[in-house]
Parts: sequence; structure tokens; C-alpha cells
Amino acid sequence: MRHRCRVPQLGKPADQRRALLRALTTELIRNGRITTTKARAKAIRPEVDRMITLAKDGSLAARRKALGYLYDKQLVHALFEQVPDRYGDRAGGYTRVLRTVSRRGDNAEMAIIELT
Repeated sequence: MRHRCRVPQLGKPADQRRALLRALTTELIRNGRITTTKARAKAIRPEVDRMITLAKDGSLAARRKALGYLYDKQLVHALFEQVPDRYGDRAGGYTRVLRTVSRRGDNAEMAIIELT
């Protein structure tokens, strides 16, 4: 019975899942667009939104939280400089998930997640 189990497991233990989400979030913020499976794209969407919301806040505590989550220190500094100009008037919805063709090897549903 999986009632009220809202965390996507992604077929991994908790520590590996956390590391995967951190890595995918870092790469999405760095590149602006990545291709991954649909389940992973939907799982990193709240994490990216949380990082952008922290950058919109811009306080020292928010910067330290972002530094504790993302892998790249220079990326965090660039994020905190660029986000208030880009997303200052938006209240959410910073990412877009576009479905693409299935992966050839295992027929997994693929998606492109990008910053809007």
C-alpha cells in the first residue's frame, strides 16, 4: 500500500537518490536544459524551484542553504546575481518538462527539462 507516499523513489536508496537529485539540479542550473527520464525530470522540478526561490530571496541564510545543496560554489554566486533580474516578477513555474521519444535501449520515457 503506497497511500500518502509522495517521494519518488527512482529505484535508488536514499543517499544515492539525494546525490542524483543534487547532481541533476546543479547541471540544470548550469546548462539551462538537460535530457533525462520523465520520472527524474518531475523529481528535480521542486528542487530547482526551491533553489531559484532561495536566489530570489538573496539573503545570507538563503545563500548558505544553496551552497549546502548545489555542488558548484561559482554557480551559486552566478545564480544569486542573475535570478532576481530574470525571475523577480514571477511567483513560480520556473521549469518546463517536455516529453520526447522513448529511449532506445529500455524504452524509458524521456523528457527535456529546461528553465523558462
